[in-house]
Amino acid sequence: MSLVKYSLIAALLTSLAVPAASALAQSYPSRPIRAIVPYAPGGGTDVAARPVAIRLSERLGQQIVVDNRAGANGNIGTEIAARAQPDGYTLLFGSTGPQAINPSLYANLPFDMVKDFAPVAMISQAIYLLVVNPGLPAATVSEFIQVAKSGNHKLVQASSGIGSPAHLAGEMLKIMTQADFVHVPYKGGGPAAAAVIAGEANFMFIEITVGTPFINAGRLKLIAAATPKRVSKLPNIPTMAEAGLKGFDVTGWTALFTPVGTPRPIIDRLNSEVRSVLKLADIKERLAIDGSEFGDNAPEYLGTLLKEEIAKYAKLVKVSGARVE
Repeated sequence: MSLVKYSLIAALLTSLAVPAASALAQSYPSRPIRAIVPYAPGGGTDVAARPVAIRLSERLGQQIVVDNRAGANGNIGTEIAARAQPDGYTLLFGSTGPQAINPSLYANLPFDMVKDFAPVAMISQAIYLLVVNPGLPAATVSEFIQVAKSGNHKLVQASSGIGSPAHLAGEMLKIMTQADFVHVPYKGGGPAAAAVIAGEANFMFIEITVGTPFINAGRLKLIAAATPKRVSKLPNIPTMAEAGLKGFDVTGWTALFTPVGTPRPIIDRLNSEVRSVLKLADIKERLAIDGSEFGDNAPEYLGTLLKEEIAKYAKLVKVSGARVE
């Protein structure tokens, strides 16, 4: 076949593919969609997913059924999603734990987040704050580090569980400051906060939504935000980076994925609708986010972020020695 004929055929196929892709996006969806949340109802990922699912179903014209498949720290639901048909009718509301931390925390996962999933869009962020028991003689990050390294106090860090972002934030703090303290995991952020308030532990990294009521009531002392830049809701609170810990960043997130192989027109349609949903006033209020923090929130943005997060937490898990079988 001559080069000219080959070029003409290729051009013809391309011209035919564009309308076909457009038609696929326009006809999708034609039946209800299952959205898997790999945690129990009422958890952070579920709370972020449900209002978005409701609004997304309104825009798509089909019901989105939230399917909670809890177990194994999010691994069970994630595996179910990974094995689903890549047709756009099974979605995964993933989060930092199972998607970015578990690949290093578990020896043999039955899925690969990079190879088995196609990123769609970011949904929300979970900002973490460094808080201490009000009786601890520290009001700033530098004072906290001095106390931790003084030897006069053997500090105890409470967390929401082994390998959680809250736990690994402490490991990052150890690496950056060479401070030493004991880590005690609890069954969730609430019990961990109760331990710090009661004096069983000295400090913790807590999600802003969980910690704010305790901070406002004076039961926890707020030291800093574990974010690269100041939190809009707490403009007067410095970040860990501003205190000299350059690069300190532990931010949880919820994001939407589909099984790999899902046609790109469907991914683009979902991405476009999600971005529209995140601009709605009631959704922004529920999720307490500013969508601009996600850049343009394209699938490529989420894909890059996921790889960066997996690499970041792999180092922290290795240093901590954390392992779950």
